[in-house]
Amino acid sequence: MDSWDRLDEWLGKLEQFLLAIFLSLMILVAFWQIVLRNLLATGMPWGDTLVRYLVVWVGFIGAALAAREGKHIQIDVALQWIPGVGSVLVQFITKLFSAFICGVLTVAAYKFIQNEALMGDISALGCPVWFLQLIIPITFALMTLRFGFKSFRELSTIFKNS
Repeated sequence: MDSWDRLDEWLGKLEQFLLAIFLSLMILVAFWQIVLRNLLATGMPWGDTLVRYLVVWVGFIGAALAAREGKHIQIDVALQWIPGVGSVLVQFITKLFSAFICGVLTVAAYKFIQNEALMGDISALGCPVWFLQLIIPITFALMTLRFGFKSFRELSTIFKNS
């Protein structure tokens, strides 16, 4: 097991832990908001904002974890008809393209965060809005690395089979 695999395994465990914590917190805050509104005609002013950002964090961390586990959305119709090395080549191209797209989205998300930081908006949670959106470029960068390494592993498989 190389250093990337150890790091990726550690990150995967961290992602699973964060997902469990954030999802639990999201459910508890949303439930508490409902109870407060229906029974006491009040609520937590920051509750809806927190739930909204937790949905974003859970979604993006879940996407990064799906990329790690190979459970991301993919169209594999061609793989059913292409045997052997051709199938591996299609997988290599698919993963390399996914890495490229995630890389482009990483750059776009980074520019988005820069613009948000320049705006200087503060969320209802009392912290800068850009800080709450940092998960977007972080997870796209992680997915870029994961798809990139997976594509090069497919490439090494092609050369081993040749």
